[in-house]
Amino acid sequence: MASSPPTPSPSYLTHLPLPPFGEKPLDDDESRVPIHVVTNASQLPVEFLEPSPQSQLVIGFDCEGVDLCRNGTLCIMQLAFPDAVYLVDAIQGGDVLIKACKPALESTYITKVIHDCKRDSEALYFQFGIKLNNVVDTQIAYSLIEEQEGRKRLPDDYISFVSLLADPRYCGISYLEKEEVRVLLRQDPKFWTYRPLSELMVRAAADDVRFLLYIYHRMMEKLNERSLWYLAVRGALYCRCFCVNSNDYADWPSLPPVPDKLKADGNGPEEEILSVLDVPPGKMGCVIGKKGATILSIKESCNAEILIGGSKGPPDKVFIMGPVKQVKKAEAMLRGRILDMY
Repeated sequence: MASSPPTPSPSYLTHLPLPPFGEKPLDDDESRVPIHVVTNASQLPVEFLEPSPQSQLVIGFDCEGVDLCRNGTLCIMQLAFPDAVYLVDAIQGGDVLIKACKPALESTYITKVIHDCKRDSEALYFQFGIKLNNVVDTQIAYSLIEEQEGRKRLPDDYISFVSLLADPRYCGISYLEKEEVRVLLRQDPKFWTYRPLSELMVRAAADDVRFLLYIYHRMMEKLNERSLWYLAVRGALYCRCFCVNSNDYADWPSLPPVPDKLKADGNGPEEEILSVLDVPPGKMGCVIGKKGATILSIKESCNAEILIGGSKGPPDKVFIMGPVKQVKKAEAMLRGRILDMY
């Protein structure tokens, strides 16, 4: 359980379901925990602020903000511990508070469970110099379990967090409030900047993390050793994906190596990499093709994940992740498409 210095009495409680799994409903009263709004690092658990091998943690993690990416504004970081949810207020606490979390967010001793970490990682890196590390990305884990069980995923078929929560294998919870917040965000993109935090804001932020530990344990039961390695390496690649810089990620932690046990059977997985391909200015539309047809055909031809920055950027770059041979194949096809423009 997380231990921490005294914090102000919480104004809110939420349900945070945890294993062991039984017949109790996910919102059983015994699972009620406080929600703490944090404006000073002293309000956070000591074992989070000072990671160590003696007190390794698994926490739910998410970020909220305005246009969350390198150029947006990170407003709240949510941390779900087994005994409390902490809403780290980047607006009130500022750089000092977020940078106090840097050791934990970069630590291998703290596992951060998150759904689709790419933009969160990008915001942390460019706004605060934090290299998010040691994540379990539930979007990746879901795809790996589907593959393990013989179901093939189509290109760009990524499960949303709402759909993951609704899946009875992992949670079986309807998240109707999420749509309410989405409507408010469309009406006012600065929704997460307003202070004091309203009850809706507190509950919406907590809802995005309070089921993550439950889902994590459900998924860990299903993943085999090979899939666990893919989960670790792809999570690391997701973290650095949009954090492209001039030193080719040299300042990031090294990727997890293929375990010897997986190599021993002679059918070990191939090393996975991230490649960033520059597209000439103004030519991204030609690479994507009409209604995305060109880039979709390349995705269907390669066992690699191909991403573009889209409206949030970075512009004029294509990100390719996967086994080395498949990444090289995708690169060659994309370069060929670029050459065809001239």
